[in-house]
Amino acid sequence: MNKIKRILLLTLVLALAITAFGCTNNEPAPSQETPGETPGQTELTKLTVAASIVPHAEILAQVKEDLADKGFELEVIEYTDYVQPNLVVDSGEIDANFFQHKPYLDNFNEENGTNVVSVADIHFEPLGIYTGTDKDLSNISKGATIAVPNDTTNEARALLLLEANGIITIKEGAGLTATKLDIVENPYNVDIIELEAAQVPRVADETDFVVLNGNYALQAGFNVEADALAKEEQDSEAAQTYANIIGVKAGNEETEKTKALIEALKSHTVKEYITEKYEGAVVAID
Repeated sequence: MNKIKRILLLTLVLALAITAFGCTNNEPAPSQETPGETPGQTELTKLTVAASIVPHAEILAQVKEDLADKGFELEVIEYTDYVQPNLVVDSGEIDANFFQHKPYLDNFNEENGTNVVSVADIHFEPLGIYTGTDKDLSNISKGATIAVPNDTTNEARALLLLEANGIITIKEGAGLTATKLDIVENPYNVDIIELEAAQVPRVADETDFVVLNGNYALQAGFNVEADALAKEEQDSEAAQTYANIIGVKAGNEETEKTKALIEALKSHTVKEYITEKYEGAVVAID
């Protein structure tokens, strides 16, 4: 091998040695952070809640930051009916729901074979009687039409409110299962029109009076304190019986998600928000 070839060979060997040394040094490997992530940031656990638009979704919006601090990313799925929120929780598709009271839930479970349970009372929404085409409940006309929710517990609740205001009399013992068939005295010959709860506000210009759930009254622009001709009182038995609850699938009562959601919704901050925002149309429960 001539001298020039030996020099070229030595140069190549030296270059390879330097390259190999560079690949085995102790410098840290480049960061594998996902673009957009803050170094050290912990991924949040998704917490899904099915809710009525008003006031439930509005109230849930107030606890997103609180839940994020606890490690949960809150996603609220809004519904306009009283059926799907229980079905999606029972199926496991959604973690919890917030839209109903326990008598409704108990009746729903019995009729549908679901197993959703109540884990906390959050607030009470007084049921109210509102004007339709007539504004004088104390001088109700013969044959007046009154629209009420048609689900078992809320219809009974509406009828009991009408009874408390001297419009009808319900059969003794009918209680929370009362329907228009249980009316035993109807001195004004009122016509009770049974509709799905969300539909009741939409017939206010077609009926003399409407009996509205709190959330649908709010959506329709009514405030129970200012606009109701008669309402359930917040110190009444109804306030305890018809408290709006958090519902979860049976077996999930003690999960970290459930505990965090309850703690957030029972906070002093949420109670203050409810008092200031809804002015008596929604009442926080201790």
